[in-house]
Amino acid sequence: MSKRRLVITAVLAGQSQSEVARTYGVSQGWISKLMARYRAEGEQAFEPRSRRPATSTNATPQATVDLVLQLRDQLSAQGLDAGAETIGWHLRHHHDVTTSRATINRILTRAGRGVPEPKKRPKSSYIRFEAEQPNETWQSDFTHYRLATGRDVEILTWLDDHSRCALHISAHTRVTGPIVLAAFQAAIDEHGCPASTLTDNGMVFTTRLAGGRGGKNALETHLAALGVTQKNSRPAHPTTCGKVERFQQTMKKWLRAQAEQPATVQALQTLIDDFRDEYNNRRPHRSLPHRATPATAYTARPKAAPGTPTTTTHERVRTDKIDKSGVVTLRHHGRLHHIEVGRTHAGTYVLLLVQDLEIRIINAATGEILRELTLDYQPTGRKPGPQKQ
Repeated sequence: MSKRRLVITAVLAGQSQSEVARTYGVSQGWISKLMARYRAEGEQAFEPRSRRPATSTNATPQATVDLVLQLRDQLSAQGLDAGAETIGWHLRHHHDVTTSRATINRILTRAGRGVPEPKKRPKSSYIRFEAEQPNETWQSDFTHYRLATGRDVEILTWLDDHSRCALHISAHTRVTGPIVLAAFQAAIDEHGCPASTLTDNGMVFTTRLAGGRGGKNALETHLAALGVTQKNSRPAHPTTCGKVERFQQTMKKWLRAQAEQPATVQALQTLIDDFRDEYNNRRPHRSLPHRATPATAYTARPKAAPGTPTTTTHERVRTDKIDKSGVVTLRHHGRLHHIEVGRTHAGTYVLLLVQDLEIRIINAATGEILRELTLDYQPTGRKPGPQKQ
């Protein structure tokens, strides 16, 4: 029994407030306020009032709360990612509202929109890898999808490892070796030739585990002729090709969310083309820096190529943030250069593509070229630093 209930019961039984105060170690003023509340509210006086302030100047505006819930419903209905990070990206880029991920999670939890998930394997236990350049590695796999008629078909994907850009997606009654080769060549015609490929050990990709006699399949022969390095995951290790596996999950979630399910392979291909455009060009990707779109990441850096000869030029890619005065710094041949981009871009994260004295500054989130220049550098022959007298 709470102390409040004991005090009120004792006073109602006829004891004086001074006696009750001495018995329970409280002040008479507190008892007077407690009894006044009991006469006004009844049994609610047995429980303490909330200490939450009536108003809070730091509370999230109701309009923002409603917008978060609206975005959650819209993205979920479209079969797109509707997590706190994605909602935050849409708030910043489409509504000019900045809200932390923790705040968005609290809003979703209070509204009952959170989806509890069982604990997964810790991320620290995985060995994460990512290609440094577009076209450095292409991942490929195919998955099954059931049409409205109940018929199962297969969807083949070629995905760029660096940018997660979907280079080719096609639906087929059954994926065969010639189809894989034709899809790979179609991706090359559109995006250029990759330096390497990464797939599982399916017979349409490799015959290295076939266990019988015979040479390479059509894809292996074609890759060797182009000078493309072919890499395959170990058996029973799907996480090696985790990027394309996760992409297929995202794609099938979007397809199932469509109101009208396809009944033919051609209708499915039409939906896939719509998804590819949405995924590459408008959907923010959580694995990319600054939640950039895959198309932005794919075009931001120079593309790798098979058999690229070694050159004597100095090439590097540097990430930076434009300071308050609209300037980024770059050290070149021991000298620190202050490159002006403009105050309008202050706080923007950028990529600096450096090839000898040629500099290109690109917005890391949108892929926009902010400035191109040639450094005015004339070597003096002196060593950097103070000179001895």
